Amino acid sequence: MGDLNIARINELYRKSQTEGLTPEEKEEQAALRKNYVASVRANLKGQLDNINIQEKDGTITNLGEKFGRKENSEK
Repeated sequence: MGDLNIARINELYRKSQTEGLTPEEKEEQAALRKNYVASVRANLKGQLDNINIQEKDGTITNLGEKFGRKENSEK
């Protein structure tokens, strides 16, 4: 999600508060928000997949390998 899309989301929000949005602008706003939420979720998942935990016995467990990154081997 680029800065231009975020700026457009903010612009549409401000316009909705002052003068209202057309049906086309409401659709655009919904699509932009959906893309933004998907981007935030993907970034968070990427960060969580790279967390390593050191166990009491000294071994290191990567949470992404243990819980997150599921390979499509069940095809």
